[in-house]
Amino acid sequence: QVQLVESGGGLVQAGGSLRLSCAASGSSFSINRMGWDRQAPGKQREVVADITSGGRTNYADSVKGRFTISRDNAKNTASLQMNSLKPEDTAVYYCNADVSFRVTTTVHSLVSWGQGTQVTVSS
Repeated sequence: QVQLVESGGGLVQAGGSLRLSCAASGSSFSINRMGWDRQAPGKQREVVADITSGGRTNYADSVKGRFTISRDNAKNTASLQMNSLKPEDTAVYYCNADVSFRVTTTVHSLVSWGQGTQVTVSS
């Protein structure tokens, strides 16, 4: 099994910054893509940012220029640096990863999700 644990959420005023971290733990697994999604109250979940093992990134238009995703492949961690935060960034942020792992002779591939961390931006 692979577990993803997020940290770094909290309450911040508009214009402030937060850094979210995600750590993957387990054994005999590998990760290609890692990313962050978010879900605001009453709204559907949306992709915020993704990063591949090679460092290729993708961002939602609403966060381009303000958020930066990064990762440490050796440590199986990912971070989301969030600057110039706006009230509309308020949401639960979920780390996710494309994970492959072996059980005896079978290789399994799935998307793993963290439990989510709350980010609240006050006006």
